[in-house]
Amino acid sequence: MPTIHGELVTVIYHNPENGYAIARLQTPSEPGQVTVVGVLGDVAPGESLRLNGEWIEHPKFGRQFKAEACEHVLPASLNGIRRFLESGAVKGIGEKLAERLIVRFGSQVLDILDADPDRLLEVEGIGPAKLKTVLSSWQEKRQVRGLMLFLQTHGVATTFAHRIFRHYGVSAVQRLRANPYDLAYDIHGIGFRTADEMAVKLGFAADAPQRLEAGVEYCLRQTAEGAGHMFLPRVNLVEEAARLLGCHDPGLVEERVGALVEQKRLVVEDIPQKHVSSAVYLSYFYRAEREIASRLQGLLEHVSRLDPARIASAVQREEERLDLRLSPEQREAVESACAHKVAIITGGPGTGKTTITRVVVRALKALGLRIALAAPTGRAAKRLSEATGFTATTLHRLLKYQQGAGFEFNEDKKLPADLVVVDEVSMLDCGLCLSLLRALPLTCRLVFVGDENQLPSVGAGNVLGDMLESGRIPAVRLHQIFRQARESMIVVNAHRINQGEFPLASPHPPPRADFFWVEKEDLAELQALMVRMVCERIPEAYGLDPMQDVQVLTPMHRGEVGTIVLNQALQERLNPAGQELVRGQRAFRCGDRVLQLRNNYDKDVFNGDLGRITSFDLEDEVLLAEFDGREVEYGFDELDEIGLAYAISVHKSQGSEYPAVVMPVVTPHYMLLQRNLIYTGLTRARRLAVLVGSRRALRMGLANERGRQRNTALDVRLGAENP
Repeated sequence: MPTIHGELVTVIYHNPENGYAIARLQTPSEPGQVTVVGVLGDVAPGESLRLNGEWIEHPKFGRQFKAEACEHVLPASLNGIRRFLESGAVKGIGEKLAERLIVRFGSQVLDILDADPDRLLEVEGIGPAKLKTVLSSWQEKRQVRGLMLFLQTHGVATTFAHRIFRHYGVSAVQRLRANPYDLAYDIHGIGFRTADEMAVKLGFAADAPQRLEAGVEYCLRQTAEGAGHMFLPRVNLVEEAARLLGCHDPGLVEERVGALVEQKRLVVEDIPQKHVSSAVYLSYFYRAEREIASRLQGLLEHVSRLDPARIASAVQREEERLDLRLSPEQREAVESACAHKVAIITGGPGTGKTTITRVVVRALKALGLRIALAAPTGRAAKRLSEATGFTATTLHRLLKYQQGAGFEFNEDKKLPADLVVVDEVSMLDCGLCLSLLRALPLTCRLVFVGDENQLPSVGAGNVLGDMLESGRIPAVRLHQIFRQARESMIVVNAHRINQGEFPLASPHPPPRADFFWVEKEDLAELQALMVRMVCERIPEAYGLDPMQDVQVLTPMHRGEVGTIVLNQALQERLNPAGQELVRGQRAFRCGDRVLQLRNNYDKDVFNGDLGRITSFDLEDEVLLAEFDGREVEYGFDELDEIGLAYAISVHKSQGSEYPAVVMPVVTPHYMLLQRNLIYTGLTRARRLAVLVGSRRALRMGLANERGRQRNTALDVRLGAENP
């Protein structure tokens, strides 16, 4: 294989997500500069590179060297060191500071970074904080390159080297040698298949126990993350794992299932009430389900010390104070929530859940109870605060998550509350539910409020559905739609959709109309129509700000009306200019609406939070975004945590509301079109909802109730004497 070496002169293109680069190299073996392409990793001008690969002839750009492996050597010449430092290769060092370092230390500056870094404090512009940033970046760069060399030596792509190093640190190589399949669980963006490719190149056999066991656990994790299942029937699990692994002998997979059970990583249990023989759980999910049932039963069985007469009197006073007349159904819900240690209030839009919650909270507060209000998301918590007049927070903030230590309020330190109200409980997965229950003293009362017809939680489990199904938790289902709500076609059509019925047109023209169904079959025309609606028609007719008030919700990420394409189209219309940061196929601009894509407890931002990009710092490699008036900092290597939010998935909208919602319903999305998804999207709208697409697709979605079905057994355990 041909080898070339030389000094990197220019980086023409670099994708930090996969390390692919196009660059120019000055090499003594070739006249002029050589164009090199390939996965070069984190490269910077001034470095010396040793490349293995092949010469190719590009039809447009001519002769190039396609690199298969790349070895980095730090620059030795003064000019090379200058170019290297000026390039921004070391975080915290820009052109001006690079020049000052060169003037002060000359060609020894890199040696000083290694051996005597405190001397950098001699240079103007470097204080203790800046030195810490520079050293951290420098040390990571040196260690990451050692990891990259290991990966390249074994023919493994270096795409994820930075992520691997951030997670494992200096023990990264040791961890990879022992079990590369851990990557699939530990590193975001590395799935089983990528880890499997690495393992093969590192010498692991197709029937290696680590591989078979990883495949089994991957199937269970995947079904939990993708479909919300807590378990899989054993026969289904073996079939899926064998198919994933390309294993022609299912008996080998069966053996590893048994081995994982012996290692207590899996639990197998018959659930005759569900007609399931040999349900296979990841041990965490099995323990979580049992513990949730046990703790709920413990709360229910603990005797309440509140006098029923005092409760009735307090409720009556709040009715009078709020000038309310509760319906019989609402009164039943209030009495149930006040009388029982654990209670559920569920109903669709317009059924009075907010009114009931307000009365319950105010009445029990008046009796001297310490009140805590929470919801799974920040937006839902904000709405709960507005509805009740009391402070509400996210469940993570209520339980006080601490970096590296989990929740402050837990089994050992109980939450100082006598009543906890959780809104939008349909979003509550088994993990978060368990954390909440562990933090509650037995004396605490717990009220769950939500809509059982919304999409279930993104995480595994079906907490609300199972609690209702068990019949063990006192629950009131609200059906009556009140007069004011009946005037809203959003509310009327939400209930029609929930019954599988086609929505009705609004009897009013804009701006009084709050619902439209627009039939459009051609996807290109539909996409253009949606952009016009968001940017022109809705703002003009309703006086809404397209950047803040109009939200596109869609079932899919790909396709002509998926989030990816719609975000690009809407970004170009709503925020076409300004400072731009390009990462692969994504471009971020100052002023862009962005969405947090996963929980980040350290930054106190959570999956589904909406923000706005305020600035970039190219020298320090940070992006700043504002979330509900609070500034959050992202390093450039953390940008996979956020995405554009002009168009978001319906799942990401759970717990939020928007003045106006536009949602496509089209046949290419048929796999995800479900009644509860359409219902959830529609009920996110406060003032206006527009559904656009094909009548056939909408009817398909209305007929599809599969989204409600999950493999869980919390209902069975709640009904059992010994969960």
